[in-house]
Amino acid sequence: MLEAVALRKEYNAHVALKGLDLQIRPGDIYCLLGANGAGKSTTINLFLDFIKPTSGKALVDGMDVRDHPIETKKRLAYIPEIVMLYRNLTGLENLRYFSRLAGHGDYTDDELMALLKKAGVPDDARLRRVGGYSKGMRQKVGIAIALAKQAKALLLDEPTSGLDPKASNEFSDLLVQLATDDGVAILMATHDLFRAKESGTRAGIMKRGELVADLETKDIGHADLEALYLKFMHD
Repeated sequence: MLEAVALRKEYNAHVALKGLDLQIRPGDIYCLLGANGAGKSTTINLFLDFIKPTSGKALVDGMDVRDHPIETKKRLAYIPEIVMLYRNLTGLENLRYFSRLAGHGDYTDDELMALLKKAGVPDDARLRRVGGYSKGMRQKVGIAIALAKQAKALLLDEPTSGLDPKASNEFSDLLVQLATDDGVAILMATHDLFRAKESGTRAGIMKRGELVADLETKDIGHADLEALYLKFMHD
């Protein structure tokens, strides 16, 4: 579903990404680990066509994002560290607006309420203005927007940063549900090694624009993942 082929990004003399090769299949939750500046956000921005590669390809459902920017965006949903919503609108009104913006304006309010419920937004919050929502609640509205868009792939950039353990666990459970039940391909940049192990099916460690490790999370324990990560960070 998501594929990077020799993907490279340079900014003058600085190389942000060095020939990345990566495949993320439907149902995968791929966690990109690494220090700030390692190339995680650059990778996500290339798939979103927010920036252009110096060379190589970012493919979504087999299509190069440079050649098919509109079609590939229809298949993607993006959840940044802080989900930007309209504070004076309710959760339902935000979902209605963004689903229409994505070309899915035929949902009834009952259907939208069901999507908010599936995303974990409590009954008493769906008709409240999002200005009073916690960060975790806004992230859940982001998930509902992805559901309404019927996205085949989900790109996330530090989505659990700043969440308390309960909210982080609930958000991770939602990602697992999307991957296992709906077959969504998920690429998540994160610093959270514990969540990467718990919810991810695969993990990659990036350093200075290179993917230095690519592994199945089922094959490694929490302590081993942490030790491997620290080894690469110290090398």
